[in-house]
Amino acid sequence: MNVHAAALAQSYPFDEQTSAFAGDVIGNLSQFPKRLSPKYFYDAVGSELFEQITVLPEYYPTRTELGILRSRGDEIVSIIPKGAALVEFGAGATTKVRLLLARCAFGAYVPVDISGDFLNAQASALRKDFPDLGVYPVAADFTAPFALPAEIEGMPKVGFFPGSTLGNFEPHEARAFLRSARDILGEAAQMIIGVDLEKNERVLYDAYNDAAGVTAKFNLNVLVRINRELGGNFDVSAFMHRSVYNRERHRIEMHLIAKKAQTVRILGRNFSFRPGESIHTESSYKYSLDRFTALASDSGWSVRESWTDRDRMFSVHALAASG
Repeated sequence: MNVHAAALAQSYPFDEQTSAFAGDVIGNLSQFPKRLSPKYFYDAVGSELFEQITVLPEYYPTRTELGILRSRGDEIVSIIPKGAALVEFGAGATTKVRLLLARCAFGAYVPVDISGDFLNAQASALRKDFPDLGVYPVAADFTAPFALPAEIEGMPKVGFFPGSTLGNFEPHEARAFLRSARDILGEAAQMIIGVDLEKNERVLYDAYNDAAGVTAKFNLNVLVRINRELGGNFDVSAFMHRSVYNRERHRIEMHLIAKKAQTVRILGRNFSFRPGESIHTESSYKYSLDRFTALASDSGWSVRESWTDRDRMFSVHALAASG
Protein backbone atom coordinates (compact mmCIF):
# COMPACT_ATOMS: atom_id res chain seq x y z
CA MET A 1 0.00 0.00 0.00
CA ASN A 2 1.50 3.36 -0.97
CA VAL A 3 1.40 6.55 1.10
CA HIS A 4 -1.23 8.22 -1.10
CA ALA A 5 -3.51 5.19 -0.92
CA ALA A 6 -3.20 5.11 2.89
CA ALA A 7 -4.00 8.80 3.18
CA LEU A 8 -7.03 8.45 0.92
CA ALA A 9 -8.32 5.48 2.87
CA GLN A 10 -7.93 7.33 6.18
CA SER A 11 -9.98 10.26 4.88
CA TYR A 12 -13.12 8.11 5.01
CA PRO A 13 -14.94 7.20 8.27
CA PHE A 14 -13.93 3.55 8.34
CA ASP A 15 -12.89 1.35 11.21
CA GLU A 16 -9.27 0.19 11.29
CA GLN A 17 -9.93 -3.11 9.50
CA THR A 18 -11.92 -1.53 6.67
CA SER A 19 -9.34 1.26 6.31
CA ALA A 20 -6.65 -1.38 5.80
CA PHE A 21 -8.84 -3.06 3.20
CA ALA A 22 -9.40 0.27 1.45
CA GLY A 23 -5.73 1.16 1.43
CA ASP A 24 -4.73 -2.23 0.04
CA VAL A 25 -7.39 -2.15 -2.68
CA ILE A 26 -6.45 1.36 -3.83
CA GLY A 27 -2.74 0.62 -3.70
CA ASN A 28 -2.97 -2.74 -5.47
CA LEU A 29 -5.32 -1.57 -8.23
CA SER A 30 -2.98 1.37 -8.86
CA GLN A 31 -0.17 -1.04 -9.77
CA PHE A 32 0.55 -2.56 -13.14
CA PRO A 33 -0.39 -5.31 -13.48
CA LYS A 34 -3.34 -4.83 -11.17
CA ARG A 35 -3.81 -7.25 -8.28
CA LEU A 36 -5.83 -7.85 -5.09
CA SER A 37 -4.78 -9.72 -1.97
CA PRO A 38 -6.40 -13.16 -1.52
CA LYS A 39 -6.87 -12.48 2.19
CA TYR A 40 -9.84 -10.29 1.23
CA PHE A 41 -11.73 -13.22 -0.29
CA TYR A 42 -12.92 -14.22 3.16
CA ASP A 43 -15.86 -12.09 4.14
CA ALA A 44 -18.93 -14.03 5.35
CA VAL A 45 -20.03 -14.87 1.78
CA GLY A 46 -16.50 -15.72 0.64
CA SER A 47 -15.95 -17.99 3.64
CA GLU A 48 -19.17 -19.87 2.87
CA LEU A 49 -18.24 -20.20 -0.80
CA PHE A 50 -14.85 -21.57 0.14
CA GLU A 51 -16.47 -24.18 2.35
CA GLN A 52 -18.52 -25.21 -0.71
CA ILE A 53 -15.31 -25.44 -2.75
CA THR A 54 -13.73 -27.83 -0.26
CA VAL A 55 -16.34 -30.52 -0.97
CA LEU A 56 -16.35 -30.22 -4.75
CA PRO A 57 -15.31 -33.41 -6.56
CA GLU A 58 -12.52 -31.60 -8.44
CA TYR A 59 -11.03 -30.00 -5.33
CA TYR A 60 -8.67 -32.57 -3.82
CA PRO A 61 -6.68 -30.62 -1.14
CA THR A 62 -9.20 -30.65 1.71
CA ARG A 63 -10.26 -34.29 1.54
CA THR A 64 -6.67 -35.42 0.93
CA GLU A 65 -5.31 -33.49 3.90
CA LEU A 66 -8.16 -34.76 6.08
CA GLY A 67 -7.26 -38.29 5.01
CA ILE A 68 -3.66 -37.76 6.13
CA LEU A 69 -4.74 -36.27 9.47
CA ARG A 70 -7.08 -39.22 10.08
CA SER A 71 -4.72 -42.00 9.01
CA ARG A 72 -1.52 -40.55 10.47
CA GLY A 73 -3.02 -38.58 13.32
CA ASP A 74 -1.59 -40.78 16.06
CA GLU A 75 1.91 -40.33 14.63
CA ILE A 76 1.43 -36.58 14.38
CA VAL A 77 0.22 -36.05 17.93
CA SER A 78 2.86 -38.41 19.36
CA ILE A 79 5.49 -35.71 18.89
CA ILE A 80 3.41 -32.97 20.51
CA PRO A 81 4.08 -32.27 24.22
CA LYS A 82 1.15 -32.95 26.52
CA GLY A 83 -0.46 -29.77 27.77
CA ALA A 84 0.76 -27.71 24.81
CA ALA A 85 -1.16 -24.74 23.47
CA LEU A 86 -2.26 -25.24 19.86
CA VAL A 87 -2.18 -21.94 17.92
CA GLU A 88 -4.00 -22.10 14.57
CA PHE A 89 -3.00 -19.42 12.07
CA GLY A 90 -5.94 -18.41 9.90
CA ALA A 91 -8.50 -20.55 11.67
CA GLY A 92 -11.54 -21.38 9.58
CA ALA A 93 -13.93 -24.30 9.84
CA THR A 94 -12.88 -26.56 12.72
CA THR A 95 -13.04 -29.92 10.91
CA LYS A 96 -9.27 -30.39 10.75
CA VAL A 97 -8.33 -29.04 14.16
CA ARG A 98 -10.93 -31.28 15.80
CA LEU A 99 -8.98 -34.30 14.58
CA LEU A 100 -5.97 -33.12 16.60
CA LEU A 101 -7.94 -31.92 19.62
CA ALA A 102 -9.67 -35.31 19.90
CA ARG A 103 -6.35 -37.20 19.95
CA CYS A 104 -4.05 -35.02 22.05
CA ALA A 105 -4.35 -33.56 25.56
CA PHE A 106 -3.81 -29.94 24.63
CA GLY A 107 -3.74 -27.35 27.38
CA ALA A 108 -5.36 -24.67 25.24
CA TYR A 109 -6.46 -23.81 21.71
CA VAL A 110 -5.85 -20.36 20.22
CA PRO A 111 -7.60 -19.78 16.86
CA VAL A 112 -6.31 -16.67 15.07
CA ASP A 113 -8.21 -15.07 12.21
CA ILE A 114 -9.01 -11.64 10.83
CA SER A 115 -12.77 -12.34 10.83
CA GLY A 116 -13.79 -11.82 14.45
CA ASP A 117 -17.46 -12.81 14.16
CA PHE A 118 -16.72 -16.08 12.37
CA LEU A 119 -13.89 -16.79 14.81
CA ASN A 120 -16.05 -16.31 17.90
CA ALA A 121 -18.81 -18.52 16.51
CA GLN A 122 -16.34 -21.33 15.88
CA ALA A 123 -14.79 -20.86 19.33
CA SER A 124 -18.19 -21.12 21.01
CA ALA A 125 -18.93 -24.40 19.26
CA LEU A 126 -15.56 -25.84 20.31
CA ARG A 127 -16.09 -24.86 23.96
CA LYS A 128 -19.31 -26.89 23.99
CA ASP A 129 -17.66 -29.96 22.47
CA PHE A 130 -14.40 -29.70 24.45
CA PRO A 131 -15.54 -28.29 27.82
CA ASP A 132 -12.18 -28.97 29.53
CA LEU A 133 -10.19 -27.12 26.87
CA GLY A 134 -9.33 -23.45 27.23
CA VAL A 135 -10.25 -21.72 23.95
CA TYR A 136 -8.85 -18.21 23.50
CA PRO A 137 -9.64 -16.68 20.10
CA VAL A 138 -7.47 -13.85 18.78
CA ALA A 139 -8.89 -11.53 16.10
CA ALA A 140 -5.80 -10.51 14.14
CA ASP A 141 -4.13 -10.63 10.76
CA PHE A 142 -2.03 -13.77 11.25
CA THR A 143 0.46 -12.61 8.59
CA ALA A 144 1.60 -9.81 10.93
CA PRO A 145 2.97 -10.01 14.49
CA PHE A 146 0.33 -10.41 17.20
CA ALA A 147 0.35 -11.13 20.93
CA LEU A 148 -0.61 -14.54 22.29
CA PRO A 149 -3.12 -14.64 25.16
CA ALA A 150 -1.65 -14.36 28.64
CA GLU A 151 -3.52 -17.56 29.60
CA ILE A 152 -1.10 -19.74 27.60
CA GLU A 153 2.11 -18.22 28.93
CA GLY A 154 4.42 -21.01 30.07
CA MET A 155 2.76 -23.68 27.93
CA PRO A 156 4.70 -25.33 25.08
CA LYS A 157 3.50 -23.81 21.81
CA VAL A 158 2.51 -25.73 18.67
CA GLY A 159 1.45 -23.87 15.53
CA PHE A 160 -1.17 -25.31 13.18
CA PHE A 161 -1.40 -24.08 9.59
CA PRO A 162 -3.41 -26.55 7.49
CA GLY A 163 -5.05 -26.18 4.13
CA SER A 164 -2.04 -25.31 1.93
CA THR A 165 -2.53 -21.60 2.66
CA LEU A 166 1.24 -21.25 2.65
CA GLY A 167 1.04 -21.69 -1.12
CA ASN A 168 -0.92 -18.42 -1.41
CA PHE A 169 2.20 -16.52 -0.34
CA GLU A 170 4.97 -15.51 -2.70
CA PRO A 171 8.13 -17.41 -1.67
CA HIS A 172 9.61 -14.39 0.12
CA GLU A 173 6.27 -13.87 1.90
CA ALA A 174 6.18 -17.54 2.89
CA ARG A 175 9.62 -17.22 4.47
CA ALA A 176 8.55 -14.04 6.26
CA PHE A 177 5.41 -15.73 7.60
CA LEU A 178 7.30 -18.79 8.85
CA ARG A 179 9.89 -16.57 10.57
CA SER A 180 7.11 -14.49 12.14
CA ALA A 181 5.29 -17.62 13.34
CA ARG A 182 8.54 -18.88 14.89
CA ASP A 183 8.99 -15.57 16.74
CA ILE A 184 5.38 -15.57 17.96
CA LEU A 185 5.47 -19.19 19.16
CA GLY A 186 8.91 -18.99 20.79
CA GLU A 187 12.21 -20.82 20.74
CA ALA A 188 11.04 -24.36 21.54
CA ALA A 189 8.02 -24.18 19.23
CA GLN A 190 6.71 -26.84 16.90
CA MET A 191 4.38 -26.48 13.93
CA ILE A 192 2.05 -28.74 11.95
CA ILE A 193 1.61 -27.42 8.42
CA GLY A 194 -0.16 -28.56 5.26
CA VAL A 195 1.56 -28.10 1.89
CA ASP A 196 0.15 -28.87 -1.55
CA LEU A 197 2.45 -30.84 -3.85
CA GLU A 198 3.30 -30.61 -7.53
CA LYS A 199 1.17 -32.90 -9.68
CA ASN A 200 -0.46 -33.42 -13.06
CA GLU A 201 -1.42 -30.03 -14.50
CA ARG A 202 -4.87 -31.19 -15.58
CA VAL A 203 -5.70 -32.12 -11.97
CA LEU A 204 -4.63 -28.64 -10.88
CA TYR A 205 -6.58 -26.91 -13.64
CA ASP A 206 -9.80 -28.79 -12.82
CA ALA A 207 -9.43 -28.06 -9.09
CA TYR A 208 -9.50 -24.29 -9.72
CA ASN A 209 -12.00 -24.31 -12.61
CA ASP A 210 -14.79 -26.50 -11.21
CA ALA A 211 -17.71 -27.44 -13.41
CA ALA A 212 -20.26 -25.96 -10.99
CA GLY A 213 -18.62 -22.52 -11.14
CA VAL A 214 -18.26 -22.13 -7.36
CA THR A 215 -14.61 -21.04 -7.62
CA ALA A 216 -15.64 -18.40 -10.15
CA LYS A 217 -18.26 -17.04 -7.70
CA PHE A 218 -15.63 -17.10 -4.93
CA ASN A 219 -13.19 -15.12 -7.07
CA LEU A 220 -15.78 -12.57 -8.25
CA ASN A 221 -17.10 -12.06 -4.72
CA VAL A 222 -14.09 -9.88 -3.87
CA LEU A 223 -15.51 -7.29 -6.30
CA VAL A 224 -18.91 -7.56 -4.60
CA ARG A 225 -17.16 -6.94 -1.27
CA ILE A 226 -15.39 -3.84 -2.63
CA ASN A 227 -18.74 -2.48 -3.84
CA ARG A 228 -20.43 -3.16 -0.50
CA GLU A 229 -17.73 -2.08 1.94
CA LEU A 230 -15.89 0.62 -0.03
CA GLY A 231 -18.68 2.05 -2.18
CA GLY A 232 -17.16 0.77 -5.41
CA ASN A 233 -19.16 0.49 -8.60
CA PHE A 234 -17.74 -2.65 -10.20
CA ASP A 235 -20.06 -4.22 -12.76
CA VAL A 236 -19.33 -7.75 -11.60
CA SER A 237 -20.88 -9.21 -14.74
CA ALA A 238 -18.21 -7.39 -16.79
CA PHE A 239 -15.45 -9.61 -15.34
CA MET A 240 -14.83 -13.33 -15.67
CA HIS A 241 -12.85 -15.86 -13.64
CA ARG A 242 -9.73 -17.46 -15.09
CA SER A 243 -7.27 -19.89 -13.49
CA VAL A 244 -4.10 -21.01 -15.25
CA TYR A 245 -1.03 -23.02 -14.25
CA ASN A 246 2.29 -21.17 -14.45
CA ARG A 247 4.71 -24.06 -14.99
CA GLU A 248 7.86 -21.94 -14.64
CA ARG A 249 6.83 -20.65 -11.20
CA HIS A 250 5.11 -23.87 -9.98
CA ARG A 251 1.85 -22.11 -9.24
CA ILE A 252 -1.81 -21.84 -10.13
CA GLU A 253 -2.82 -18.23 -10.78
CA MET A 254 -6.35 -16.90 -10.35
CA HIS A 255 -7.34 -13.80 -12.31
CA LEU A 256 -10.39 -11.65 -12.92
CA ILE A 257 -10.48 -10.66 -16.60
CA ALA A 258 -12.23 -7.52 -17.85
CA LYS A 259 -14.66 -8.44 -20.64
CA LYS A 260 -14.74 -4.87 -22.01
CA ALA A 261 -13.18 -1.44 -21.60
CA GLN A 262 -14.52 0.16 -18.42
CA THR A 263 -13.78 2.58 -15.61
CA VAL A 264 -14.46 1.72 -11.96
CA ARG A 265 -14.68 4.33 -9.19
CA ILE A 266 -13.63 3.52 -5.60
CA LEU A 267 -13.33 6.13 -2.85
CA GLY A 268 -13.00 8.99 -5.30
CA ARG A 269 -10.41 7.24 -7.48
CA ASN A 270 -10.97 6.01 -11.04
CA PHE A 271 -9.44 2.75 -12.27
CA SER A 272 -9.54 2.07 -16.00
CA PHE A 273 -9.54 -1.43 -17.51
CA ARG A 274 -8.74 -2.46 -21.06
CA PRO A 275 -10.60 -5.39 -22.66
CA GLY A 276 -8.85 -8.55 -21.49
CA GLU A 277 -6.95 -6.80 -18.68
CA SER A 278 -6.39 -8.92 -15.57
CA ILE A 279 -6.64 -8.42 -11.84
CA HIS A 280 -4.36 -11.09 -10.33
CA THR A 281 -6.25 -12.20 -7.22
CA GLU A 282 -4.38 -15.29 -6.01
CA SER A 283 -1.37 -17.50 -6.56
CA SER A 284 -1.27 -21.04 -5.19
CA TYR A 285 2.29 -22.40 -5.19
CA LYS A 286 2.83 -26.14 -5.36
CA TYR A 287 5.95 -27.59 -3.72
CA SER A 288 8.12 -30.64 -3.98
CA LEU A 289 9.11 -32.16 -0.64
CA ASP A 290 12.71 -30.99 -1.17
CA ARG A 291 11.73 -27.43 -2.04
CA PHE A 292 9.51 -27.15 1.01
CA THR A 293 12.25 -28.55 3.27
CA ALA A 294 14.63 -25.89 1.92
CA LEU A 295 12.02 -23.16 2.46
CA ALA A 296 11.47 -24.26 6.07
CA SER A 297 15.21 -24.39 6.73
CA ASP A 298 15.66 -20.86 5.36
CA SER A 299 12.90 -19.69 7.71
CA GLY A 300 14.22 -20.98 11.03
CA TRP A 301 12.52 -24.39 11.08
CA SER A 302 13.65 -27.97 10.58
CA VAL A 303 11.37 -30.71 9.24
CA ARG A 304 11.01 -33.44 11.86
CA GLU A 305 8.62 -35.64 9.90
CA SER A 306 6.56 -35.52 6.70
CA TRP A 307 3.46 -37.46 5.72
CA THR A 308 1.76 -37.74 2.32
CA ASP A 309 -1.20 -39.59 0.89
CA ARG A 310 -0.60 -42.68 -1.23
CA ASP A 311 -0.68 -40.69 -4.49
CA ARG A 312 1.58 -37.91 -3.12
CA MET A 313 -1.01 -35.25 -3.86
CA PHE A 314 -0.64 -33.43 -0.55
CA SER A 315 1.70 -33.32 2.43
CA VAL A 316 1.60 -32.59 6.15
CA HIS A 317 4.83 -31.67 7.95
CA ALA A 318 5.90 -31.49 11.58
CA LEU A 319 8.39 -28.64 12.05
CA ALA A 320 10.61 -27.76 14.99
CA ALA A 321 12.11 -24.33 15.60
CA SER A 322 15.81 -24.56 14.78
CA GLY A 323 18.66 -22.76 16.44
